[in-house]
Amino acid sequence: LLKINLLLCCMWQQQLTEIKQGNSKTLARCISIIENEVVDYESLLEQLPSSATPVIGITGPPGAGKSTLVDSLIGLLVNEGKKVGVICVDPSSPFNLGSLLGDRIRMSEWYNNPNVFIRSLATRGSLGGLHPKIIEISDLLKAAGFDYIIIETVGVGQSEVEIAGLADVTVVVVVPEAGDEVQTMKAGLMEIADVFVVNKADRPEADLFVKNLRLMLAPSFSNHAIPVPVIKTIAAQKKGIKELWELVENIQQHTTHNKRHFWLMAAKAFHLIEQKRMKDVNKEELKNKIEAEGNSFNLYRFIKNYY
Repeated sequence: LLKINLLLCCMWQQQLTEIKQGNSKTLARCISIIENEVVDYESLLEQLPSSATPVIGITGPPGAGKSTLVDSLIGLLVNEGKKVGVICVDPSSPFNLGSLLGDRIRMSEWYNNPNVFIRSLATRGSLGGLHPKIIEISDLLKAAGFDYIIIETVGVGQSEVEIAGLADVTVVVVVPEAGDEVQTMKAGLMEIADVFVVNKADRPEADLFVKNLRLMLAPSFSNHAIPVPVIKTIAAQKKGIKELWELVENIQQHTTHNKRHFWLMAAKAFHLIEQKRMKDVNKEELKNKIEAEGNSFNLYRFIKNYY
């Protein structure tokens, strides 16, 4: 057993070395290992170095143009000589829980670019708009030497607030037609945005929408001490992308730490500890014991005696 553990440790060290050297195939393989919880994958995670690689979260309702915006940001960063890792979280297939890969269509230009790594993940039923292993996978990408990591969420609405704890800067994308939809977002996306992007700003009444959004985001009407910036873009035409990125960089450089990140880490740690402690609990065994007690069964006494 000791020899097997030693071999596994050496194997993970080799994989990690290749990832640090920019081997995209090894990176993709290790992401799959984490996704599918291959035996001893935790040992790989334990060897990951700490990293300060900035994480930019792109979120918002479906159809707002998030993928097109990410594609434009990739182009801007590549032209500046930066290396970019992108995680696109797509809706899960109801049949095999895999990703529908819709985001890849809009980013096909970057398939063979050595400075860009794009990976689509399925939500696999996660309600936060992200993948259940998104923290682990983003930590793995940080070890790969990227200058920036961009995470695009699936776009599911109010429950999509996990990204605020994961990203250093959270960009919420909406469109002029959002109207009353912005009101319904207020309890979720409205509270987590560091930047609001009104995409497709060439559409009618875009200016009026921006004005109303800024009024809604004023300190007297929101929980923010200062107004959240609102910027207009037309991602399909690459308009407003440079201004958006300058704003994102400015926010990222002046943010000392993300308090929401600590809550996300605490929630993740709680979930993992819960899984470890519950691994010996068998539902079938519980059912048999409850069935054996019959009419004399008392749930609370049963739980107390079980432990």
